[in-house]
Formats: sequence, C-alpha cells, structure tokens
Amino acid sequence: MTGSFKTNTPVNILLLLAYAFVLKWYSFLHPHIPLTQATDGFLYLKFLNFLLPAGQSVPVVYPFIVLALTLTQAITFNNLINNEKLLPKPNYLPAMAYILITSLFPEWWQLSSTLIINSLLVWVWAMLSRLFNHPRPKAQVFNAGMLVGLASFLYFPAIGFSMLIFFALITLRPFYLSEWLVAILGILTPYYFLFAFLFLGNTWNPLTYLPSISVSFPKFLQDVWAWGGIILLIVPFLVSGFYIQGNILRMLIQVRKSWSLMLIYLLITLLIPFINFSSTFEYWILCALPFAAFHGYTFFYAQKKWLPAALHWVMVVFILALNIWVSVFRA
Repeated sequence: MTGSFKTNTPVNILLLLAYAFVLKWYSFLHPHIPLTQATDGFLYLKFLNFLLPAGQSVPVVYPFIVLALTLTQAITFNNLINNEKLLPKPNYLPAMAYILITSLFPEWWQLSSTLIINSLLVWVWAMLSRLFNHPRPKAQVFNAGMLVGLASFLYFPAIGFSMLIFFALITLRPFYLSEWLVAILGILTPYYFLFAFLFLGNTWNPLTYLPSISVSFPKFLQDVWAWGGIILLIVPFLVSGFYIQGNILRMLIQVRKSWSLMLIYLLITLLIPFINFSSTFEYWILCALPFAAFHGYTFFYAQKKWLPAALHWVMVVFILALNIWVSVFRA
C-alpha cells in the first residue's frame, strides 16, 4: 500500500478518504460531542455553540467535521512538503502518515480546538520555511504572526508558537531587528482588533480573553493502548533521523534548514500542552503534523522494502484493534 502513496497521483486522495473512514470507523458509529476545557479559547467556544443545535439533533456532524479537517490538513501539508522539496520526488506519504498518526489515539478522533489549529499551523510552517530566500520576508513573518495570534483565540497556549517564528528568524535569516518587531506586531494584531471591538462595543473586559498561564505536567490515561500509540509515533521518527543524517550532505541548504525548522516545530508542539494542562490527551494532536513529515521520510527512504510495509501494516492493525477495543470496553 505504501507503494501506491509513493506516487503523485490524484487517486491517492480517494485512498486517503477511504483510509480515514476505515481507521476512524468507531467515531462515526458512536459520535463524540466535544466538551470544552479551561484552556479552550473564546473563538472555539463560540464555534461549538454555533454547532450545538445541529450536533444535538445529528451528532454525526462532529466526526464528519473531523474527517474534513484531517483530510484537508493532510493534503495541504503534503503539497507544501512537495513544493518545498523536503522529499526528492512528489508523493503522498506524509499525507498517509498524517491519517495514520491522527488515528492512533481515540482522543484524536474527536473535534478539538487543537485539531482546528493544525489547519493554521500548516501555513505558519510553510511561510516560515520560505524565509531563507523570500523577496518579502517581512510580509511572511507578519502573516505567520497573525495566524499564531488567531490560533490563541481557539486554544490560548497556542501563543507559545511565537517561539517557532523567532527560531525561524534565527535559523533562516540574518538578524534584522525590524523583522523581529514585525513578528511581534503580527502576533499582537488580532488582539488589537479584538480589544478595539470590545472597547467600541462598550464590553471592555480584556481579562476574560487573557487566561492566566501556568506550567504543569499534563495527565492522561496511561494504558497499554496509549503506550502502544506512543511507541508507533517514536519508532518511525527515530528511523527517519537515521535516514536524514545519512542524506543530509546531499540536501540543498534550504532543505536542510527546513528540516531543522520541522524538528523545532515538533519540539514546540511537545511542550505546548504543558501550558495550562488538562487531563485529556486531545491537545497533543498538535505534534501530528511534524511527526507525519518525519514518518513520510521513513516510508520514502527505507532501503529494505519490507520495512515501510511492516511499519504501515503494524500501525493499521493496531488502529483497527483499538477501534474494536474502544467499541467493546468504552461504548
């Protein structure tokens, strides 16, 4: 099956759709109505309130929204990786990896603020990875900052992705104070318009939209299925590190820097849930996109043909078994 996704054919979009249905079948039979958490932003709360009448009468609307978000994120991220030439040939392996990864944990089958944010972060990473030789870097930095600021309206700890912008400026650009100031301006712009709207509407209460920040160790259900999913995330990632190291001298400088930025992206997504933690695992879905890029590299470069096939089918069998287990013991 990985051989099919190794080609750049539109038929793979239909295969991705079928994959998403099969690997998340439990969520369609038993739709989950999302519950708000303390870390969710006001914009996400308004979105859930908008969906509530339809969700109560037809709960399956939630998994279909998740399907649409996951599929569009997979395809968009895959196209951006191909455009940036992070892999030598265009293919759909990162998209396949993203569908698999977002199916490894039941919490990632559900609608969440962080799942929506992934749609914004796709473009943030793309804008930042192009800074190396972009003719208008300030516009890219400002737009990336605005998207990060907007993301914090959905999930406030997402403001931590400001670090990704500054790391990109350090990694990809010589130091220009004006670019750093533009980045800060971009991050603050959504808040400027929000506070201006509140002030003009005589509803001035900014503290409502600025939650307190705390750092703690997040808790989640640590059963054998959770640890199995974590292992299936880590193993292909470690293998990709071996292959990237072996091919790093053959890469263009811009491609090397893009992979470095992808690694920084991954590290930040692993740290973000420590801000204002909750007892659910759904917020860790932020790491699915960068993990998918590294998994795609493993599937593409594996020298032994059996290795990508084995990794792929082990993940598929694990996910299908997880669906059955959840349907039996959690239904």
